Amino acid sequence: MANKYLLHGKLSAKPGHRDELTNILLDASKLVSTAKGCKLYVIGTDQNYPDTVFVTEIWDTKEDHENSLHVEGVKELIMKVMPILDVQPRKGQELEILGGAGI
Repeated sequence: MANKYLLHGKLSAKPGHRDELTNILLDASKLVSTAKGCKLYVIGTDQNYPDTVFVTEIWDTKEDHENSLHVEGVKELIMKVMPILDVQPRKGQELEILGGAGI
């Protein structure tokens, strides 16, 4: 499993903008699902954090993830996200995949 790239991050929307952020990220998931090496791109929320959206991604390689930023339409979605974020996004957690169901 060590040859896969796992990234887990969170984005904090301005109050009241979580659904808008979620919808943009769902659109992004459709775009990156066509990118080389994309194995998983999941968006989730937690009731305890009403303005936060979590994104978990698995790619064949870190390079595949970086290249996904060049998929047509991705940069436009990033530009739509930036004004509704409460804080600048930080780099997500890079985690080592040890195994598990579905991978």
